Amino acid sequence: MQTEFPEKYRILGLKIAYYRNKDGYTQEVFAEKINKSVNFLAQVEGTGTTRGVSLETLFKMAAVLQIPASKLLEDD
Repeated sequence: MQTEFPEKYRILGLKIAYYRNKDGYTQEVFAEKINKSVNFLAQVEGTGTTRGVSLETLFKMAAVLQIPASKLLEDD
């Protein structure tokens, strides 16, 4: 995927992985909860790939993690 913002995608993936691990979810369990494949989640969280997510998926992830969706997007 071509993007002008590869660093933002990388940080988004790292945040998803951080909150997922904080809640004790494996990639397999979390992927099932958001109705996505493990491969999809691995691409989103992977630092060597640029994989976007839809807002629907972002909202679903935030709901499962019980955090505001904005937590995944805000600059720290």
